Order: sequence, then C-alpha cells, then structure tokens
Amino acid sequence: MRAPVIECDCLSVDLGGVRVVDGLTLRVGEGDFLALVGPNGGGKTTLLRVILGLERFSAGSVKVFGGLPGSSPGRIGYVPQRLFFDREFPISVRDLVLMGRLSKKKLFQHYNRPDREKVDEAVCMVGLERLIERRIGDLSGGELQRALIARALAGEPELLLLDEPTASIDPQMKTIIYDLIEKLKERLTIVLVTHDTALIGRYVTKIATLNVTLELHEPNSVFPNP
Repeated sequence: MRAPVIECDCLSVDLGGVRVVDGLTLRVGEGDFLALVGPNGGGKTTLLRVILGLERFSAGSVKVFGGLPGSSPGRIGYVPQRLFFDREFPISVRDLVLMGRLSKKKLFQHYNRPDREKVDEAVCMVGLERLIERRIGDLSGGELQRALIARALAGEPELLLLDEPTASIDPQMKTIIYDLIEKLKERLTIVLVTHDTALIGRYVTKIATLNVTLELHEPNSVFPNP
C-alpha cells in the first residue's frame, strides 16, 4: 500500500457562513495523480487551500505527510489558478522561478549556486530555457503557466498541487502542459483541479467530482480515453 500523502476525514469547510465543503473523506497516496473536477464554487480551490494550510476547516481532520496542513511547506509545490501582477514590472522568468527556492532558505539567506542550478533545471524541464531572461509580462498565457510550474518544481516538492493550470489557453498548449504533467507524475504525487474532462482520463490515476460533497470515480469509466 502506498504511503499516505493527504488524508482527509469527514472534512467540512464554512466560508462566510456557507458550507462549501461537506463531509469530505479522501486519501491520496504517494505517486497518485488525482484530478478534481466539478462546477465553479464547488470547493475545489478551497480544498487545495486547506491542504496548504491557508484555509481553516470547520470540522473533521486533515493530515499532509502525516502532519498538520502548512507544517511541511518545503515538500509541496503549488501552481495557482491566476497570477496577479503588474505586467510592466521588470521581473524575468529566471527571477520568478527563483522564488520557488524560498522555502529552502532561512530568513535573509541569499540564493546560492545550487539554487540557481535548480532553477535552470526546472526551466529546462518545462521547455522555457530560451525564454529564461524574458520579462514575464511579455509571455503568452501558456508560457506563463509553464513558468509557474517551473517555480513550483524549483522547490523540489514531493506533492504538486495545480489549480486549473490550463485555464484560458489554447488547445495545443493544453496538450503540451498535460504532457509535461504526465512526465512529472513519474516522480511526484499530483492533485490537479481542472475542467478539461475530455482530456484528463488518459493522464490521471484517480478522478473525484467535488461539488460541496465528494464522489470518487475510476477515470476510464467516467471519462473514456479520447
């Protein structure tokens, strides 16, 4: 049996007096690739935030790597749904990805050669080595998403959480990103929030529908391979 990475037992979350996650029980084992699907407002992003330790829960329990959420930040990489930033701000792809090393640093500790080597490795992994000095405000949507994935990978995570990484990008770029994620599943545990139900069946090991309550499915029985 695979070692548990995420364990939720009867988890409930209330936001503003409204229950957005109700009685959720879920186990994600080492090496799993779980897709979370469901309507907007169904609790998917909220669940990721609970796992990260950024959102309090109202009832039940959550363990991440056997501890409390937020207690192992260096073991988790996170790719948010959106990145809000001033597109005129002069930050390069290299600078953005280097931020992924912050979880490995002590307060006021400078970046060093191993940090920069990990950045180069992550940028190459997502295929952006030719754009490493480009300002992120000049990237396309798909290129920015790959840069955000590289930032998460630079921290050498064991668990990768992705919140709709292919939202608002063209179909060809979606395939590129999913092919990249498929390679990553060989060495990472992955939880992916997505609406791309027509594509994900051939990539993931588990699918769960989350609309306040959770229902687990076999990938091919719900979303057959295209």
